[in-house]
This record gives sequence, structure tokens and C-alpha cells, in this order.
Amino acid sequence: MGNINERTWNTQRKALQARMSQAIAMMPQLNGYGKYETDSDGNVNDTAAEAFLTEGLSKVLKINNICDNDHLEDCGFPTSITNFAASSVDISSKKTLYNLNSLFLHTEKFLDTKAAAFETQNGESILVYYNPNCISADTAGRFPDRACANFIYDLNGNKGPNTAGKDIGFITAVNATDPVVVAPMVVNKEPGGGDYEAAMTYCASLGEDVRLPNKEELGSIFYNVNMFLSNMYPEPDVFISGTVESPGADGKVYVVSMTASNGGLYSRSKTSAGGVACVKR
Repeated sequence: MGNINERTWNTQRKALQARMSQAIAMMPQLNGYGKYETDSDGNVNDTAAEAFLTEGLSKVLKINNICDNDHLEDCGFPTSITNFAASSVDISSKKTLYNLNSLFLHTEKFLDTKAAAFETQNGESILVYYNPNCISADTAGRFPDRACANFIYDLNGNKGPNTAGKDIGFITAVNATDPVVVAPMVVNKEPGGGDYEAAMTYCASLGEDVRLPNKEELGSIFYNVNMFLSNMYPEPDVFISGTVESPGADGKVYVVSMTASNGGLYSRSKTSAGGVACVKR
């Protein structure tokens, strides 16, 4: 029965990702929605995530209900979930981007906006964390600058088991224009290590449908690492993606890697060692 449920959840996850990808591709851009302003008294007027839903996503995706930051539970999202480390996470402690991952607030483009929530016509309950200042960029730079919207979903509302890797997971929309939507499912609870070839071999050893994440999937994992993986990925600081670049002028093949401390993406030699996080197709 457990295997049947896992296959069902995996099918639902892929279907949700496909619907989100199709919807977001129809939006003219992913940045610029709502306001995030601080007055002279230090009070913040933050309508970003709600505006992203009401003025943007709801125009291209069938949504039943939208909930503001003070009423996230009204959209059916559970008050707590069990993450990949088998730890309970209180959703009330993850209500802003800073709460979700404070390590990524190293740039003025990344604002500490409040989360909002919505329900789909298919019965999913989804939290959204939104950065209205997101940009589009190539390989170089910090992933948080390109991460426009991050969604944490519950495939069956608050019915349970409310567990990561089952009915709970995350989706990230990257790039303000020509967006890429990824929904990585982490499978190794302890990170492996080695160079690119060793990383490929390690992930393949975990199952025929397991591989290295591409650069967007790797960024999505570390966007959500504090909520979903707790302290499972403290070391090493650099992780290898499966995104291989064309040979440089020196003839070497380079692999896109990411600094876990601030989400920096950069090219490294294919023979350089790093941490390995594997994902399921």
C-alpha cells in the first residue's frame, strides 16, 4: 500500500509541476507584482505575494481560494509538516522569506516578503513565497536573485500524512522572463561527495530514476534547505549540479556548482570535488 501511495504522490507531483509550468509560462513576467515599501516609522507595506496571486497567477491558473499571511490555514495548509529529516516544522515559524531561508538575504534584490497561500481546483494547498525584485540571468550570479516564486505544496490539503517526499514538496519558478519551473525531490538523506563523475555514479547507485539536479533544481533545494532538510546539509559548502557547460578556452569541461552559504552559482572544473544532492525524476 505504501508503494502505491508513493507512486500516486509522484504522479500528482509531476502533474502539479506541469500545470504550474504551463500557467507561469503564460504570465508576461514574474517580477513587479504588489508593493514592498517602508515608511518613515519603519512600518512595511507588503502586498507582494498576494498581488502575485490575485493579479498574476490566478489569471492563468484555476484557483479556488487565496489567503493572506494572517490566514494561511484557511487555504487548507497544515499547521505543521514533517520534513525529510523526520523533524516537525511549525508553519507559523516560516511565514516570510527570511524565515524560510535567512542565508539568501545577502542582496538588495531579495526582499523579506510575507508568504501567502492558495487552493487549486485539484485540491492542492500551496504556500507561495515571492520576490518581486527577481531578475533573469545566465549561469553566473546568485540563485536568489533569479528565484521569483517558491511554492510549498500539500497535494491533499491537511488530510495527511503531511510529510515531505510524500504529499509535501516544493516548486520554484526561476527567471523573471522565460521562466523555468522545477520541482526537485531529494532522495539521499546524507549528501555524497566527489567530482562530477563520482557524483553521477553515486546518484545512479540510489536508483535508476535518480540523477544529479540541474542548476535550477540545485538552487531550489538550497532555497528550501532550512525547512525541508534541517541540518542534514551543513557540509560541504559547495555542491555540484548536473549542468555541464561547453569547454572553455582552455579546453576544460566545466560544471555549474553552487555555494550553499549564499546561493552563488559559478563554473568549476569537472574534476573539482563538491557535495552531492541527488533527486528523483
